Amino acid sequence: MDRADIPLNALRVFEVAMRQGSFTKAAEELRVTQAAVSHQIARLEDRLGAALFLRASGGLVPTDEGRLLYPVLEHGLDGIARTLSRITGRRDVELLKVGVNTTFALGWLLPRLAAFQNAHPEIDLRISTNNNRVDILREGLDMAVRFGNGGWTGSDTIPLVAAPMAPLCAPALALRLSEPADLAQTVLLRSYRSAEWPGWFAAAGLPCPPIAGPVLDSSIALAQLAVEGAGVALLPVAMFTRQIADGRLTQPFSTTVTAGRYHLTWPSDRPQTPAMENFKRWLVAESARGAGASG
Repeated sequence: MDRADIPLNALRVFEVAMRQGSFTKAAEELRVTQAAVSHQIARLEDRLGAALFLRASGGLVPTDEGRLLYPVLEHGLDGIARTLSRITGRRDVELLKVGVNTTFALGWLLPRLAAFQNAHPEIDLRISTNNNRVDILREGLDMAVRFGNGGWTGSDTIPLVAAPMAPLCAPALALRLSEPADLAQTVLLRSYRSAEWPGWFAAAGLPCPPIAGPVLDSSIALAQLAVEGAGVALLPVAMFTRQIADGRLTQPFSTTVTAGRYHLTWPSDRPQTPAMENFKRWLVAESARGAGASG
């Protein structure tokens, strides 16, 4: 394509619509009408001879062509913004958007953020939390911290903090638990990962009893129920050391089971910016220090 004929305005509109996941939200950011956004996208799709979005009831769904174009365009626009900042004499502050599993954010990352920001004042770090379900591209993120085995399609990953899981409960409830078999007589709080309790009982050498406790999609919510004495939760101990230290939670049994660990992830086809590299190096170094258990 002739550089003189690149549809820059339409490409800018596409980048915002992709990042926002909505023509309406894109119009609000660009301060134009939704019709103007739709018109620019239609012109761009006509020019490229390919659809960039599928319109669905849940919002915009990018096509393969849209997913191919977005990271290249985003990287280019970020580079232009950094260069313009240098030319105009403004301090070069690089925006970094990271999605973080809420448990990891509260139990590990947030207490350490001041140290990162002091070391890297040139990075404007924006954190958004989630319950481990995240779409980096759709949500306009650069990177994400996830819990799992590291096998996310289309993503590069680096392992961070190990997260062996053990039963945690309120100290008063723990007084009724003298051995792991006693857990069959209390409420076992469950996450949406149904294999966790069976895995722990297997590690303890016991059959898993029938489990009928509440199911939640957040370890933070499970921990709060446990603090209130509603039952025993199977949780990554390293993320709740502060609650254990202040006596709100206790670990009645030493047996642990590993269901995964926390990883830093980013799209495999996305070029690494200086901010991404610095954040990655800092996270890896902090993890290697073994500081995860200190919460």
